[in-house]
Amino acid sequence: MQHSTLKIGLFAIGLDAYWEQFDGLKERLEGYLAVVEAKLAAIHPEIINLGLIDTPGKAFSAGSTFRKEDVDIIFLYVTTYALSSTVLPVVQRAKVPVIILNLSPQGAIDYTMFNAMADRTRMTGEWLAYCSACPVPEIANVFSRTGIRFHQVTGMLHNDTSCWEEIEEWVEAAKVVNIMAFNRLGCLGHYYSGMLDIYSDLTLQYATFGGHIELLEVDELADLRKKVTAGEIEHRVHLFKAEFEVTDSCTDEELRRAARTSVALDKMVEIHQLGSMAYYYKGTGNFDNEDTISSIILGNSLLTARGIPVAGEYEIKNAQAMKIMDSFGAGGSFTEYYAMDFNADVVLMGHDGPGHIAIAEGKTKVRPLQVYHGKVGKGLSVEMSVKNGPVTLLSVVEQTGGKLMLLVAEGESVTGPILEIGNTNSRYKFPLGARKFVNDWNSYGPAHHCAVGIGHIATKLNKLGKLLGIDVTQVC
Repeated sequence: MQHSTLKIGLFAIGLDAYWEQFDGLKERLEGYLAVVEAKLAAIHPEIINLGLIDTPGKAFSAGSTFRKEDVDIIFLYVTTYALSSTVLPVVQRAKVPVIILNLSPQGAIDYTMFNAMADRTRMTGEWLAYCSACPVPEIANVFSRTGIRFHQVTGMLHNDTSCWEEIEEWVEAAKVVNIMAFNRLGCLGHYYSGMLDIYSDLTLQYATFGGHIELLEVDELADLRKKVTAGEIEHRVHLFKAEFEVTDSCTDEELRRAARTSVALDKMVEIHQLGSMAYYYKGTGNFDNEDTISSIILGNSLLTARGIPVAGEYEIKNAQAMKIMDSFGAGGSFTEYYAMDFNADVVLMGHDGPGHIAIAEGKTKVRPLQVYHGKVGKGLSVEMSVKNGPVTLLSVVEQTGGKLMLLVAEGESVTGPILEIGNTNSRYKFPLGARKFVNDWNSYGPAHHCAVGIGHIATKLNKLGKLLGIDVTQVC
């Protein structure tokens, strides 16, 4: 599974004129910064902490350091009032998103203790240790006018669970941005002819997510298949039987055919260092290619389960959605509408081809199919339902006007009968009802595929969109 190389930049701000005026204030604020660093490090350890920045000179130096360190995101901890001129140079050269941490050391000043102080200077120093909110409007104004993307977290340094959960979500979203920026997406074969909604602008994918897209030939996979040894095939068949519930109707011949392809897939993934893949190929007129592509489902399901999600029908946008979901730890299985159950007010959703067996309810079944509906060939396929409980749907939508959007919905995978046809399919219930969900989801013009993952992660996806600078629409 691909790991994040995320680097977090951290600094605090203050005003150097205060230090001689108020004894101990600087040290106190630096202590607060140490708390922030420790709490961030518990979420993600790779932190570049440049300390308390209190002059424009230090700000320019800090900005250069962040740029040299190649940080992905900057957390700006506002400890007390500070001039915006000591903030702007730090982030201006780094050109990465900034999260403003407006964190008070406690829930409130102890007014009785404070007003009992006899020394007005000491009182002012005490107040300055609590006035983190003071310069935030100034900073926001300057960031807005200079074109710097920023976001805010307002809360307390201690005893504020919701605040620190929000910070953790920003870190998780930044990790996913980083993973996508370095992900290598393989595109194996060609589009399914006539599915106009899935055709994608590959350069737009680069512009939005970064990464690399490798166009792959089925001939390469077919050639790798010829070099797979008998021992490798037998070992992979044993793995199939351990990872799947292989039904009695599956022949040894078909299992070995799928095993050969699975081993070859792993080798191709290693050669090209792939982190995700989209595939489709007719394979007609060439036995080796047809034999390869018609035995690919089990191998692609294993890849998907170990963090290399594979989308069928060459659905590149959905391979990206699946990678996003998997990078958040939610899985991300390839899916589309299958049917509506108006009696139970649920939508049945699934797909033929590979499934994310790591998020399955129980073991995924392997069944032989005499025909791949709408496709060439026959072979083994997988049948699974997504784990019962909360789920999130994600679609990467290519909009009119040339921008991508994330379309999100939260619902629940529920028990009940499914279509036992050797495909992935599940029953989903949505808070706004099946009819309205379908109408609302379709109204945004997504492709007919989406990715489904476990858990409710819409707030994380919303943060991801903000870091990427693209719109996020949540249907429910």
